[in-house]
Amino acid sequence: MKDHVIERKILLPIRQKEAWDFFSTPLNLSRITPEDMRFEIITDHPERPIFNGMNIKYRVRPLFSLPLAWRTEIQGVEAPYRFTDAQMDGPFAKWEHEHVFVGTPYGIRVEDRVVYRLPFGPLGRLVHALVVRKRIEAIFAHREKALRTLFAPQ
Repeated sequence: MKDHVIERKILLPIRQKEAWDFFSTPLNLSRITPEDMRFEIITDHPERPIFNGMNIKYRVRPLFSLPLAWRTEIQGVEAPYRFTDAQMDGPFAKWEHEHVFVGTPYGIRVEDRVVYRLPFGPLGRLVHALVVRKRIEAIFAHREKALRTLFAPQ
C-alpha cells in the first residue's frame, strides 16, 4: 500500500524559543487536538521537553469514539528547529510526523509533514478514501485554528 502525505504550514507571530518550548512539550499536544478525540497522554511527566528516543504513550479516540492506544518515538531532534514523532505502536502501518520551525521576519513558520500508510491493503485504501484522509485534514484544520488563537498578537 502506498504512503500518503499531508503537508501544512502556518506562520505564527512568535520567536523561535517560544515555538520550540510549546511544540517540544508533549503536554501541549492536548491543547491543539480536537476535544472529541479525548486525547490523553499516558506517559509519566508529559511536561518534560522531548529528547531523541523519548517514547510517548497516548490514548485517543479518532473515529467513532473508539479508544486506541498509540505510542510514538521522538527522533531527529535538532533543537530548536525540528523533530519527528514516529508511531511505534498504533492504528497506522506507518506514521511519521516531521515538525520544522523556520524563522522569518514575521515570526515562525511551522511546517508539518506527515507520511502515513494504513494497514489492510484494499480495505485500508477504501477506509482512507471514505474517512481517514478527511479526519486527518480536519484535525490539522482544528490545530491551525487553535494555534492562531493561542498565539494571537496581543
